[in-house]
Amino acid sequence: MSKLNVGDKIPSFCLQNQDGKEVCISPEDGKKRIIYFYPKDNTKVCTEEACSFRDWYDEFLDLGFEVIGISGDSVSSHHKFKSQHHLNFELLSDKGGKVRKLFGATTFFGLVPHRSSFAIDENGKVLKRYDAMFDSSEHVDEMIKILKTN
Repeated sequence: MSKLNVGDKIPSFCLQNQDGKEVCISPEDGKKRIIYFYPKDNTKVCTEEACSFRDWYDEFLDLGFEVIGISGDSVSSHHKFKSQHHLNFELLSDKGGKVRKLFGATTFFGLVPHRSSFAIDENGKVLKRYDAMFDSSEHVDEMIKILKTN
């Protein structure tokens, strides 16, 4: 399994969002994004992380980046999680972890979901990768830091 690093181009993929709508991401679509992978909806650290991205969402938009959260939770779980915590960005359901594996956002023989964040430029290239299993707000801090220096 490969691991996406700075300078690598992201793969194209399609997943369902919290409303069951298919969302397709491609390195050729010309969009800047923060894509973050998290283990599970409504767990302590994952909720803190999602709320941190929510609270900084306008800052990301001002820098030209949209935010997308991805986990293996179901569409209905994402819908409840987004609604309950007033999240202002898309949550994508990656049942089976196929996209997570494409990004190399796994640990322990590729089986345990990891907490990884990626800043992606308009050419689909990784500007920054940040991995930290037990940090929540640090993911946002690291993404803001790299975006402000580019």
